[in-house]
Amino acid sequence: MSTFNNPQQTWNQRFAAEHYVFGQAPNAYLESQAAHLTPGNALAVADGEGRNGVWLAKQGLQVDAFDFSDNAILKAQALAQSRQVKVNFVCSDWQSFDWWPAHYDNVVGIFFQFATPDERSALFARMLGSLKPGGTLIIQGYTPRQLDFNTGGPGKLAHMYDEALMLDAFGELDILDLRTYEAEITEGTGHQGMSGLLGLTARKPG
Repeated sequence: MSTFNNPQQTWNQRFAAEHYVFGQAPNAYLESQAAHLTPGNALAVADGEGRNGVWLAKQGLQVDAFDFSDNAILKAQALAQSRQVKVNFVCSDWQSFDWWPAHYDNVVGIFFQFATPDERSALFARMLGSLKPGGTLIIQGYTPRQLDFNTGGPGKLAHMYDEALMLDAFGELDILDLRTYEAEITEGTGHQGMSGLLGLTARKPG
């Protein structure tokens, strides 16, 4: 079953599981960049079952988050309730989401590598446009090395990230952290094991 033929149906089926497919804890790279978060609000892009949006809310931010799977949104709302935080979860794909210009103090995208290269350029542009001057962008994704590990992700080379891609898309930002590395990750059953990773944290000039 390919995630790319009917992605909404595929992800709805995955997220119909009772357990949290990617766990309930935040992404480790995101957590490691907590000191760079800008006070105010945040957008969690394609946030799945809500683990990162909920964590952002626990940091005292007002959080909007979206995902195109209604099953994921239901689980995300339950997670927020159990953690006693409020997150504005919206069921939407990225094309239909209301990207308000210069609206967010933080834009966070963790493992959202469903986009083709053409789609990715448009998505990156919307993320950049929605970030306020002085705001923080945090991205975590898989590198081509992940194809050797096969421990999560789309399994398609064209969907992978490298540092040149990040600098091309976000070079106008002040780069606070950009790293390519390998690490053992444990994020539910969905991401499990040694992984080829990229992390980017950058700030939009004020």
